[in-house]
Amino acid sequence: MTSGDYDFLSNFLQQSSGLALGAGKDYLLEARLVPLAQSWGLPDFDQLIKELRKGKDARLSAAVTEAMTTNETSFFRDKSPFEDLKNFILPALMEARGTSKKLRIWCAAASTGQEPYSVLMLLDEAFPQLSGWSIDFIATDISQAMLDRAREGEYSQFEIQRGLPIQSLVKNFTQTPRGWQVKEGLRKRVDYRKLNLLDEFGQLGQFDLIMCRNVLIYFDGPTKTDILNRMHRIVRKDGYLMLGAAETVLGLTDNFVRFKGSVSATYAPAGK
Repeated sequence: MTSGDYDFLSNFLQQSSGLALGAGKDYLLEARLVPLAQSWGLPDFDQLIKELRKGKDARLSAAVTEAMTTNETSFFRDKSPFEDLKNFILPALMEARGTSKKLRIWCAAASTGQEPYSVLMLLDEAFPQLSGWSIDFIATDISQAMLDRAREGEYSQFEIQRGLPIQSLVKNFTQTPRGWQVKEGLRKRVDYRKLNLLDEFGQLGQFDLIMCRNVLIYFDGPTKTDILNRMHRIVRKDGYLMLGAAETVLGLTDNFVRFKGSVSATYAPAGK
């Protein structure tokens, strides 16, 4: 790969998804894009770049972006955010919304759906009193392929074993020839939508809780700041923002402050 091709791909990914590739990631590009070139019937990696440079095929551009997007996820990932949800965040929101009995939750970068399903299972198991509430749960991702998998809600035995308690499996899944599938009643409670975080998302409305975990680490500083400030505009003043364990708002925005007492990267709008 020439330095010109590398720079082109870096700029393309920055503009299409916000991904800050950095230097020395030739191996990553080739590992993910060579199989893509083959699946598109292109003879090699160089031809893929040539076609991408032409900018005439939006489907190819989308496929390259999706191929380079990291989709690592698991059920109840990292555990500490779910401890905060159970012990602090959800009780506080339930008290504040006791009259309206409505909650709106957005899971950004939802990948194959394990996170939104984990949150809903937690709600059902720890807060049965929410059964009469209106819970609007939106989950978004840049990858249509990941969204399709999330809607289907079918997971391999390996994926099930990564963090899912046996009691949650028995209650919420049915066995299939390929693994386990989330029961239809639970799947229908998530509104999956395709969304690029670089695009405007104010049309989603206001939220009590935004979960944007383990995605900002792939963006550069200005992009992180822009996304965080736009999220601040759609999270309610007494709402919450949850980031990944390796993510922070420090040095990026003053619109959020660390939520005291949390064991995860949970933030509240400044001035709360």
